[in-house]
Amino acid sequence: MRQPSVTDHDAEGYAAAWSASGMAWLTGRPDGPGLGGPPALIEAVGAWSEELAVSTSALGRSVVVDPLALLAERAAVTGLTRGGQVSCGGGSRLLPCTDGWVAASLSRASDWELVPAWLGLPGPVAEGGWADVAGAVAALPADEARARAELVGLPVAVLGERTSDGAPVGASVGAPEPPHRPETAAGGPAIGGIRARRTRPADAVTTCADLVVVELASLWAGPLVGRLLARAGARVVKVESTGRPDGARYGSPLFFERLNGGKESVALDFASAAGRRQLAAVVGAADVVITGPRPRALRQVGLDIERLVRGGRPRVWLSITGYGAEGASGRRVAFGDDAAVAGGLVAADGHGPCFCGDAIADPLSGLASTVAVLGALMSDGAWVIDSSMADIAGALAGPTVPLEGPPGPPPDPGTDPVAGPDPVPSARERGADTAAVLAGLAGLAGLAD
Repeated sequence: MRQPSVTDHDAEGYAAAWSASGMAWLTGRPDGPGLGGPPALIEAVGAWSEELAVSTSALGRSVVVDPLALLAERAAVTGLTRGGQVSCGGGSRLLPCTDGWVAASLSRASDWELVPAWLGLPGPVAEGGWADVAGAVAALPADEARARAELVGLPVAVLGERTSDGAPVGASVGAPEPPHRPETAAGGPAIGGIRARRTRPADAVTTCADLVVVELASLWAGPLVGRLLARAGARVVKVESTGRPDGARYGSPLFFERLNGGKESVALDFASAAGRRQLAAVVGAADVVITGPRPRALRQVGLDIERLVRGGRPRVWLSITGYGAEGASGRRVAFGDDAAVAGGLVAADGHGPCFCGDAIADPLSGLASTVAVLGALMSDGAWVIDSSMADIAGALAGPTVPLEGPPGPPPDPGTDPVAGPDPVPSARERGADTAAVLAGLAGLAGLAD
């Protein structure tokens, strides 16, 4: 449903906030002006941050965030800037097809090994060979490029495939569509792209201080939820595979520190029967579980979400994936940049679409999912929450506010957008707390061996 247009005064305020946060520095072409973001996004993150502060205050320790600075945080600490149709981080591209645009993320050497199978090329493509990729993609319809990528497990999205209302994506207009404000529903605010199912009765939580949160997630969105819950007073245990640690450990040390400081670190061998038993025991001792892997990967390590939640623990299971955990969507791979494009969350100029911010679907999903988890904890019942990064982005996409003049300053690397009364402890070495956690959590005696 179309609503009355945002006033010029509102648009000016949104544009000023976007520029001041550094988001304009991250949106647009490297040789062109900074571009604005959708008013829907700007107001939604403000509403979520207010809800976060209210909920965490009620649960014992208020967590205050600067929402737009939170979206720009990784770029701030790593010095990234806008790249237009190249993502800020450099691993994703917006590519024209015969009938539209796709976003492809090829950030790992293993991704490049799959390119010939994806595009039917006769020989290997060198890592970074985007010209070869662009030439082949240009000859394909967008849906075919995406379908082929799905078959080989590559993260490729069609621009706007998950938009909620079919509105034009990324266009800048003088009177943009109004912001999206979440509506109320059981378990907290209803947020586009997040589904919550109540699975059994359970008493509402009254304090975060008694919560044990197990984080089985990597990179940005899931660890951001763990970060915010830790700041609210929860005990957060970060669990990683000994064979495949969180990839963020190999990126910016400062960004990893901010996301993971104050969490305990457990490393388990998911490939062994003993490691899977230990994993099941740790998860069974949790009040909240945060996961990022697709459902098939969870089943491979012996985790049955429905059985665990219905059986009594955890109280809330949060799954954050590219397209949601259900059906065919649950088999798709995604990262923050291509998931945002799938939702139509881009900016545009006269030359086509540009990436909006840095992997923006990740921090959006982390912030929105935290609000959903807190709402579920404060309500009656145990909940399974399914967050789709592409659909969260799609709920916030739309026309963008026009900017006038310079794009504003780059995001500030010295400011932590998650305020708190106490310094955050350092991030732990991987596996530093494995023995203590296995020995100390209820029901885990004897599992350390």
